[in-house]
Amino acid sequence: MNRAKIILEADNNVIGLAVAGSWLTNEIDEFSDLDLILVTKTKVSDNKNAMLCYAKKLGNFLSGFTGEHVGEPRVLICLYDNPILHVDIKFVTLEEFHSRIETPVLLLDKQGQLQTVLNNSIAKFPYPDFQWIEDRFWIWIHYSLLKIGRGEYLEAYDFSGFLRMVVLGPLLHIKNGNLPRGVRKVETELKDEDLTNLKQTIPSYERQSLLVSLKNSVSLYRQLRTILFDNKVELQKDTEQKVMMYFDEIENKGN
Repeated sequence: MNRAKIILEADNNVIGLAVAGSWLTNEIDEFSDLDLILVTKTKVSDNKNAMLCYAKKLGNFLSGFTGEHVGEPRVLICLYDNPILHVDIKFVTLEEFHSRIETPVLLLDKQGQLQTVLNNSIAKFPYPDFQWIEDRFWIWIHYSLLKIGRGEYLEAYDFSGFLRMVVLGPLLHIKNGNLPRGVRKVETELKDEDLTNLKQTIPSYERQSLLVSLKNSVSLYRQLRTILFDNKVELQKDTEQKVMMYFDEIENKGN
């Protein structure tokens, strides 16, 4: 960290450097990655070579790639050596630094501009839109049933992970007073009963197991919906009814 600060301090295009993620909560351990935010005068995130050039200056760089797969092309996901370390470097301008999901610790702030931004903006973590989930959930269940019915078990197996990541994990985190970070740290941040219910949505590669785990997903979603949703969320009752009738059809075909 000190090396990065010294190197970047001499760069005229660099406004400052901050660190986020588990560093903020003192939860760093031997398995943690490092989340850095590099703020520059001119935009760097539209030039992958420039991003790589900065990354290579900071340590024993092995390789890296941009984060389009997580919807954040401004992040360069890097692996360093001696010691081997995963580092995410987010490249932003001063204007982009205003929008953030957490308040980072400043490591370098040449003219106090980053602190000014932090003083005049609020961190806002994105929460799921309950209506967005409800509008999609039953169609997703139907999709999974189609795959099971056709015998595409691996597709259905993988899709169960999608439901945990996008729907069940975030809702369970919210129920437990946590930030809705998918299924991250569910083993330590959920109540035992909630974790048990979530694990019951994990199937094996077998038709009956896929159906049982999918039905457990439906049951868990219904419980969470009752607890978390208010009356502003329009429930897709007709779709739910038709999909669950189709669920019975698929189950009966296997008997």
